[in-house]
Amino acid sequence: MCKHDSGQSLDNSHASYCAVPLPFFRPAAIPRCQTSPCSAIITMSTSEEQNLSAHLDTIFKQKKVLRSVVKRDLKSMDPPLRSQQDEAIQRIVLEAPWFRACKRLCAYISCSALREVDTTQILSHILQKPSPESDLEMRKKLYVPRVEDKNRNMRMLNISSTEDLIANSMNILEPAPIDTGGNDREDVLLADEPVDLLLLPGLAFDKAGRRLGRGGGYYDTFLTRYQERAKERNWKQPLKIALSYSVQILDEGTIPRTPNDVLVDALVSPSGLIPISPAALEICH
Repeated sequence: MCKHDSGQSLDNSHASYCAVPLPFFRPAAIPRCQTSPCSAIITMSTSEEQNLSAHLDTIFKQKKVLRSVVKRDLKSMDPPLRSQQDEAIQRIVLEAPWFRACKRLCAYISCSALREVDTTQILSHILQKPSPESDLEMRKKLYVPRVEDKNRNMRMLNISSTEDLIANSMNILEPAPIDTGGNDREDVLLADEPVDLLLLPGLAFDKAGRRLGRGGGYYDTFLTRYQERAKERNWKQPLKIALSYSVQILDEGTIPRTPNDVLVDALVSPSGLIPISPAALEICH
């Protein structure tokens, strides 16, 4: 089921950044001790950098305040309501034609302590042992996240069983880098075939595709790298679909955006799919 407002479009105009034009210098003889135009340009460039830095600092502070508000709202969610929405969101995903048709995907492993939308049923469905009668066309290749360090480096590694997962220092499940055979797990950024779908977590979203993460920058960094990889290989870009409780969907324009923030194509809420980008609108028809 697709749910969207008529006239809803993906508008990035209010998030774009325009460089301040440099002053125009007329050719003229310059005395030996006079400041040159080049030094003026450098001064202007420094000023621009300072203005941009101050602007980004303001955005980061706004995001920090917004994270506190959303975390409070998530914490106050009634447990039965949370369970009901978890069930509804996962059912929508599992029954969706775009999910059933995908062959390879990246998905997050939900963490209840972080109050993320549950993905247990989705992952179990993908990782269940196929029966002899099962259709090979329905099988999917799954990549899940592994945080490598504190510098925004996150890999998506292939797993075939929940037994491939181990708890990290924050007690969050992630794939062991080496499989049981002693081989490196396949990294999606090094794979020879593209993924069709990315199921994403987040703290908050809006209907313009903006996503508010937890501040680490891991997903935005990974998404940028994968989009560049797909472009280099001339692959179709995968659908970026975020799973969201109702309370996490904010009014458009509420979430500030920096140039490094990657937009999502659609949201899955308890009431259905909310398409945002043209690519997402296509899957509704």
